[in-house]
Amino acid sequence: MRTLAPRDIPNIVSVLRILLTLPVIYYLLQHRYRVALILFALAGLSDGLDGFLAKQFGWQSRLGGLLDPLADKVLLISSFVALGVTGLIPLWLVAAALGRDLVIVGGALYYHFRVEEVQPAPSMVSKLNTLLQLLLVILATADAGPYPLPRHLIDGLQWLLLGTVLASGGHYVYVWSRKAAAKGWKQ
Repeated sequence: MRTLAPRDIPNIVSVLRILLTLPVIYYLLQHRYRVALILFALAGLSDGLDGFLAKQFGWQSRLGGLLDPLADKVLLISSFVALGVTGLIPLWLVAAALGRDLVIVGGALYYHFRVEEVQPAPSMVSKLNTLLQLLLVILATADAGPYPLPRHLIDGLQWLLLGTVLASGGHYVYVWSRKAAAKGWKQ
């Protein structure tokens, strides 16, 4: 068994971010929004830290390339679902976001096994979608707890997010369907 080396630090930080999801969700479900918000911010900082370390010191790895986005998705999806369960985000928006992710993952798996290996390339609208999801988690949590916000701000953000959920999901289906048609199917 290999011993840990400094180049493993970014991967350890990503694993810790996955583990940090548990207390974030616990505190959201317990309506302890201030603590949940602090932990969510800490997780966000850890995302920046692991990326910085990997790039600064050349500690990138295939495992890190998988762990980092996995940690981000686990935290974001779990937080989104918890906020939906507590009624802070409408369940229809949670369902739309989860549906989008399932379509993308399902399509990527299908493409991988039927066409060729998938080379992930997030689109600009997908990046905007992720940014808006993060912003909604932060603002809905802040609004429920320590920092009440105007209702129209949260409502407007929810509708804007729905737009990017639909646009980014549709964009992925369009782009990867065209790629699949151009490449042909594996036998």
